[in-house]
Amino acid sequence: MSENKTILNIRDLDISFKTNAGTVHAIRGVNLDLQKGETVAIVGESGSGKSVTMKAAMGLLDANATVNRGEILYTYTDEKGQETTVDLLKLPKKQLRQHYNGQRIAMVFQDPMTSLDPTMTIGKQIMEGMFLHKNMSKEAAKARALELLQLVGITDAEKRFKNYPHQLSGGMRQRVVIAIALSADPDILICDEPTTALDVTIQARILELIMDIQEKMKLSVIYITHDLGVVAKVADYVNVMYAGKIVEVGNVNEIFFEPKHPYTWGLLSAMPDLETEDDRLYSIPGSPPNLLHEPKGDAFAARNQFALAIDEKAEPPLFQVSPTHWAATWLLHPDAPKVEIPPELQARLERARKEAEKYL
Repeated sequence: MSENKTILNIRDLDISFKTNAGTVHAIRGVNLDLQKGETVAIVGESGSGKSVTMKAAMGLLDANATVNRGEILYTYTDEKGQETTVDLLKLPKKQLRQHYNGQRIAMVFQDPMTSLDPTMTIGKQIMEGMFLHKNMSKEAAKARALELLQLVGITDAEKRFKNYPHQLSGGMRQRVVIAIALSADPDILICDEPTTALDVTIQARILELIMDIQEKMKLSVIYITHDLGVVAKVADYVNVMYAGKIVEVGNVNEIFFEPKHPYTWGLLSAMPDLETEDDRLYSIPGSPPNLLHEPKGDAFAARNQFALAIDEKAEPPLFQVSPTHWAATWLLHPDAPKVEIPPELQARLERARKEAEKYL
């Protein structure tokens, strides 16, 4: 759990992309906090801006991106033992690559084959970061690489050290990618859909592995995912993202058992549930807005069966529900009509709550 010390602080982040069709306003004022040792999930449909937000922190934005405003403040203890805060957006690319990427903030991508070099052995790829960031000798780096392979649950580490990526299964490749991410002892691990390409049993093992490593290495972890099942297993706090904005944020219990935003209701309703009466899977009607033409008012209004007249005209602010829970919906305005969670979802959340209580 967190130590109540903010390690990453994203404030008012606003990013657009120039395309042949025009300017896409992809990130529209994102705020996000990550505490030391905490797990934060960013959840939402494809195209909502989850990955772009974290790629900005890594300096991995495409050449056609423009950061219009905002700051990404990273706080860490430097080599002299002093607490230092830097705005990652203001650092030159070279400095970001040499001193922060991989060394302090590492990222695990969804497809291990795009992260691994097919022409290099697994061992060389794990050692690369240690040579670059830690100036380790070859012997020390090899010993640490074998240690990391064992840490991520790869048996016969000595043999695997000499293997090439194509000689490993998908689950093992993802473990190697995690070992590479951990090779320079980062403070923050960003996991971008780390289990999407894997089958369910391997997926569960990878999630358990990341949680186990987080505990051992006192890591702060950010998960980027559209899978609420993953979020329920791993997260302390959840940020629900829609059309380039965070529309609801709260601790995992608040988001799963007391959601306030109709979009969050839709995401939870779309999760498969064995005990539901309905034999059809629910899906949120309509499609996310095209951010080439920025929506006026609430971006979710066109898909929201509970939309109010004001949703067409004005964007809702984040209304505070509890000290840790906010949602950007006009339904929380004191003058708004009382709208309850749909009964089918309420019943499903009650079942989930009872199920969760069994395991606590």
